[in-house]
Amino acid sequence: MYLDHFGFTTKPFELLPNPAFLYMSRTHTKALTYLRYGISERSGFILLTGEVGSGKTTLIRELIGSHLKGLRLAKVFNTRVDSTQLLGMIVEDFGLNAEGRDKTALIRMLNDFLIEQYAQGNRCVLIIDEAQNLSVELLEEVRLLSNLETEQGKLLQIVLVGQPELKETLKSLELLQLRQRIQVFCHLGTISAEEIREYILCRLERAGNRTAVVLSDEVLEIIHRVTRGTPRLVNILMEYILLDAFGNGTAEVSVAAVQEIVDDLDFERQFWGGEDVQGAAGRKEAVPVADGGKGRPAGANALTSLFRRMEARVKGLETQILKMDPAAVQTLAERITALEAQLAKQRDMSESALEVARAALAREVQPRREPEAKPVPHRRRNWAVRLLLGEE
Repeated sequence: MYLDHFGFTTKPFELLPNPAFLYMSRTHTKALTYLRYGISERSGFILLTGEVGSGKTTLIRELIGSHLKGLRLAKVFNTRVDSTQLLGMIVEDFGLNAEGRDKTALIRMLNDFLIEQYAQGNRCVLIIDEAQNLSVELLEEVRLLSNLETEQGKLLQIVLVGQPELKETLKSLELLQLRQRIQVFCHLGTISAEEIREYILCRLERAGNRTAVVLSDEVLEIIHRVTRGTPRLVNILMEYILLDAFGNGTAEVSVAAVQEIVDDLDFERQFWGGEDVQGAAGRKEAVPVADGGKGRPAGANALTSLFRRMEARVKGLETQILKMDPAAVQTLAERITALEAQLAKQRDMSESALEVARAALAREVQPRREPEAKPVPHRRRNWAVRLLLGEE
């Protein structure tokens, strides 16, 4: 029903690194150009870095699928290994049998293979993804692989792909020789605010319907702000936005709906690990106390918001009820009835908790009565005082 509602042939915002959905932003175009140049110029080492979720793996798959034809290619995606395991994976991905061979035998086998491919006019490329997980020792092992060469050139080109901390690891004194051999370096940035609309529309179009939803400039500004232009987070948020629009039976996406989704997901804390300072600006935060008998605790506010969203989604389903078969209609009615009973029970519990909270608050705010001062009994002065000061 979700795909039919929007006219999609597939889901547009899945998190799989699918090159068919790659949007060539300025930063992605630049990075792909650098990668293609490095491969064509037989650069020994190529370094690609980028933040989590920026699309590094998708870009590499695009490079493999479209621009590395006719090459012998080995890909390593699991980098939490020791040196012998790493060599074994490289050899096996080149199509050789590494079973039962030690490190020395694996290096000899790889060297013979590379010389054979060079003699046949083939180029060999090794791509190591998630390279930030490699230790200094393993990176040095990778550098030694680049020593396999002839007088005419390198037998093996190596592409290191990883998160920005890979650059910090490469600053190690032990990796000076590796740093000096990196001939092409590119960093994959995020999507700019000016590109966010086209990024979303591009994915909608490739899923089957470019006009599936209507997004205002204000909505796009919120999406870019909370995701900071990170493609993976844009996909996550847009998936929720589409689900909300589907539940409400609409193609219009309002600012209030998007802000509500962001708040419900606790987006800043969930995906960035901090407070949404920008998002909180200009919005009045819920106060978790009663206000003159009219306020609600924070939990009650969340519950009320949930009630309203569920009611909106039920109304959206009602608009599509005629498209469903009678059995499905009966099942939906039964589920709604059961849900109403659960919500009514939860509402009663929340109201009881609210009354208890109000009563407790009322006791707290009542002014404390000071105990009445006890009258001090009149003390008659002793004879010496009377003698000096006279009688009272």
